[in-house]
Amino acid sequence: MEPLSASIITYNSERTLPACLDSVRWVDEVVILDSYSTDTTLEIARSHGCRVRQQRFLGYGRQRQVGWEMATHRWVLVLDSDEVVSPELQREIQELRGRGLTAAGYRIPRLEQLYWRMAHPRAHVTYFLRLFDRTKARMTDTPVHAVPTVEGRVERLKHPIRHYSKADIHAKVDTANNYSTDLVLDRVARGRGGNPWICVYYPPLYFLRSFVLHRQFLNGWAGFFASVLSAVYVFLKYAKVYEHRCVQRHGNRLLPDRVPLLDRRRDRRPA
Repeated sequence: MEPLSASIITYNSERTLPACLDSVRWVDEVVILDSYSTDTTLEIARSHGCRVRQQRFLGYGRQRQVGWEMATHRWVLVLDSDEVVSPELQREIQELRGRGLTAAGYRIPRLEQLYWRMAHPRAHVTYFLRLFDRTKARMTDTPVHAVPTVEGRVERLKHPIRHYSKADIHAKVDTANNYSTDLVLDRVARGRGGNPWICVYYPPLYFLRSFVLHRQFLNGWAGFFASVLSAVYVFLKYAKVYEHRCVQRHGNRLLPDRVPLLDRRRDRRPA
């Protein structure tokens, strides 16, 4: 059977890390790359026998790649610290390892926590490349939503990872605000987001896409709230890019004399 490493990046993950680690006790090795947590994350990791290293946060994509490069084994299962491998997925991966890992990578569905409930299994589920041969893998360079890619055939697994994300509306709004800010310079560099009219028509369309086409209506009010916040996130992405362009174009010219521009710097730690 092909040996398997689990790779997890952490930062102040004490709330969710125990369940995450309990769900991967069956792998051959667990490696954790921590961004200098200030809670009990390291104690939890070491009590579970993980191999731990600390490093300043390099950005989501680069941090994840460094995490899986720590692994001893060729095959890695990449998780976030708020994700849990379902028992059904564990059995599926073990059976796959027994038969032989013939693809370069495997996409796994992720079942999301929506505030006070888990998502309905028939609502839209996104598949993520999380099990792969790390010698054939690299990370894309998107600032926030970086994903691994592999050279070779990719197949899908059936059973899910469960994602116990930030579980209230306040945290979701904070995440949308932070992520949309982090994307501004990347979108400007790519020449995207210059037309403010997209802020008028695209967020409502995005809401309908989420609530109807992705079947968030199956999740009741939790699905409605999630679809609204998804549309807000889309609005913020484009509104902030246009705001950035206006500040570049006009500077202080449209403000009264001696009014300073807002300090646009951010000092955030990884989620």
